[in-house]
Amino acid sequence: MSDSVPAVAYLTVDVESAGQRLDNYLLRELKGAPKTLIYRIIRSGEVRVNKARARAETRLQAGDVVRVPPLRLAAPAQAPAMPQAPAREFDVLYEDDWLLALNKPAGVAVHGGSGVSYGVIEQLRRARPQAALLELVHRLDRDTSGVLLVAKKRSALKALQDQFRQRSTGKVYLALVRGDWPAARKVIDVPLQRYLLPDGERRVRVVAPDDPLGQPALSLVRPLGRVTPPPSCPTPADAGTTLLAVTIKTGRTHQIRVHLAHVGHPIAGDDKYGDYAWNRALARCGLGRMFLHAWRLTLRHPVDGRVLQLQAPVPAELRDWGDVARFLE
Repeated sequence: MSDSVPAVAYLTVDVESAGQRLDNYLLRELKGAPKTLIYRIIRSGEVRVNKARARAETRLQAGDVVRVPPLRLAAPAQAPAMPQAPAREFDVLYEDDWLLALNKPAGVAVHGGSGVSYGVIEQLRRARPQAALLELVHRLDRDTSGVLLVAKKRSALKALQDQFRQRSTGKVYLALVRGDWPAARKVIDVPLQRYLLPDGERRVRVVAPDDPLGQPALSLVRPLGRVTPPPSCPTPADAGTTLLAVTIKTGRTHQIRVHLAHVGHPIAGDDKYGDYAWNRALARCGLGRMFLHAWRLTLRHPVDGRVLQLQAPVPAELRDWGDVARFLE
């Protein structure tokens, strides 16, 4: 594309691109288009898939027709240089010819976009230039650590994503929350709705069961024990903390964070839905991140169907806080 008069473009999705997210497809097809522009035209509804509005995470199918609005892009030579993702390998939990399971650290986005120049997948591709394909199977929040799956073949990507969509995977997270968790509360079944703040930041809220914009969201909670903070921790006397194992049956954006905050037990260190004063107190005694870790993931291998049980070691900054470690033995 160049500085000539722009026109509406219609792109037909081929077989090799089937299963890919709309945002990633456009980033690949619209060479030279800034990521911020891609996300803006998707959010505004100017991008259509088979004549209908679509979201950035919409999965494309072979034969889909993607409408792209007129875009006036600078010639490649005139485009500002974008920061190149540095090559980086991550701790590998499992790897074969079809898939790769990583232990993602907190503070690293899984992919670039929305103000982030690059993430895990861009760094991994730089570190492995010989790889024919490396695609994210699912996502984790930037501040969440733990098991992250990457597909190495298109067939594996589709098979694994089908398992996530069919809710046949087992996803267990560790979360440290404020307060003493009531033993009788084992299920949180309330719908969620995504929305945007005025500055474009994505947020999620609980809505009524009959809200047409709500998406079903189900979390199962098992308390592992009451955690004793470090002796020097200046938290209020009523700020007990409980370590939870949370199994999610749906994979909604920010699901665990919003569900736990909704029932009055926000996650320690959560800067979006948490207790800000409590978070500041926790940071002063050594907890400088959100205590949410994608701990275990159970799924079937995309080729031979055998059960894979993956577990990501709990990072030291979480394991060594207070007496957390004794609940993980």
